[in-house]
Amino acid sequence: MLDRVIAFSLKNRWLVLLAALALVVAGTYRLAHAPVDVFPDLNRPTVTVMTEAPGLAPEEVEVLVTRPLEYQLNGATGVRRVRSASGVGLSVVWVEFDWGTDIYRDRQVVSEKLQLARERLPADAKVTVAPISSIMGEVMIVALRSTEPGTAPQEKLDKAMQVRTLGEFAVRNRLLAVEGVSQVTVMGGVLRQYQVVTAPDRLAAQGVTLEQLTKAAENANVIAGGGVMERKQEEHLIRISGQSLALDDIGETPVVWRDKRAVRIKDVADVRFAGPVRRGDGGVRVRGPDGVAGGDAVILAIQKQPGANTLELTPKIDAALDGIERELPADVKVERHVFRQADFIRAAIDNVVEAIRDGTIWVVLILLLFLANFRTSFIT
Repeated sequence: MLDRVIAFSLKNRWLVLLAALALVVAGTYRLAHAPVDVFPDLNRPTVTVMTEAPGLAPEEVEVLVTRPLEYQLNGATGVRRVRSASGVGLSVVWVEFDWGTDIYRDRQVVSEKLQLARERLPADAKVTVAPISSIMGEVMIVALRSTEPGTAPQEKLDKAMQVRTLGEFAVRNRLLAVEGVSQVTVMGGVLRQYQVVTAPDRLAAQGVTLEQLTKAAENANVIAGGGVMERKQEEHLIRISGQSLALDDIGETPVVWRDKRAVRIKDVADVRFAGPVRRGDGGVRVRGPDGVAGGDAVILAIQKQPGANTLELTPKIDAALDGIERELPADVKVERHVFRQADFIRAAIDNVVEAIRDGTIWVVLILLLFLANFRTSFIT
């Protein structure tokens, strides 16, 4: 059989050369378009369910949230395994399906089961199905830091809130618009909150209950529709805008009326900008031409969609960051090289290319030395 193949090849040299050329062209095309990643998807199709239960301890989260979800999801169609983790006010459930199943169908199955499980969960529990992401989906970690964080405690707090607000609502939304980005997780900094802080003695002095104060604070930020007013052949929309964005406006909101006088929020509480109880922080340490710089920072972890090409997605993210940097304040800097998965991939490809190149050179040299035939070495 081998003799026939050799004889056929010798008689039809041009045909063999054309076939070899076609294989080279096809291989080059496939190589240029082949997906390159650090690891393939090694896990089954998985749907992640995250539930926030504010104020509950891990034991209570396990009993009241995680177990009811597990009981419902264990009997779902195609489910192979259900894993979970319970923390302070947070439950995470991973639902794994069979290999080869459609992830969108799996998410639909989970969503249907969640509708049945909501009745057994606490009233204030918020159930969310996490976005689809790959096992090696964290393609880049970006840090936002202030070059002028201030020295006074209030200056540091204001700057931390400013940077977190930029990362949460400006940078994150721009990055989510990039094709191929699945999720952007923001960590660190101080999330700005409108806080109404009171004390029992202040409420008692004005004869106001905590429930009344809470209701007044909620009414200070309400937008409602008023319907349509008709005049002859015209219609006019009626808007009821009670949204208060300034601290003074919230403070002037009435809580109760007594003797034709309003007891306002600022009479029984302090209204201020502040952050929640911090359960973590973020920081970055970078080396530049002026030495080592860094400090407190807001970290943005960017995850890609399954099947997205990391080497193609990274330049798109860089282009989006270029546009974002032009709009940021002068004292806020974007650090892009905290973690870049594309750098690891390129380094691995360079190592493979170097190994193939060196191996080819040594093979040619050894054949040339032992066979003393340049043609044979060149063909090899």
